[in-house]
Amino acid sequence: MHRIALIALAALLTTACASSKRVVVDKQGIDEAQYQQDLNDCRAVADQVSTGRDAAEGAAGGAIIGGILGAIFGNSGTAGRMAGGGAVIGAAGKAGDAEQEKSKVVKNCMRGRGYRVLN
Repeated sequence: MHRIALIALAALLTTACASSKRVVVDKQGIDEAQYQQDLNDCRAVADQVSTGRDAAEGAAGGAIIGGILGAIFGNSGTAGRMAGGGAVIGAAGKAGDAEQEKSKVVKNCMRGRGYRVLN
């Protein structure tokens, strides 16, 4: 069960990372080399957004809530399982939030450099 949850979390994080910094720009009249340089610069700025710490905080919060609910509605085994599930859900949620923040940073950076961002 835990292995399946970890695989699901890894898939979620991989998907979030792959799409987080995707930006759609109207490239009419744009120098492609300059665009690529600006995009790389903006992605580097977005990498300053913390994802690991946020995911760890989400895991801790999820584990606490899951453990409490498990203790209330079950026994110590249930509490442990629910704490583990809560940790996975909490980490995934916070990591997804951080990736959305990175996406916003990239888009705002590109807008600030004069590009017409369409998404």
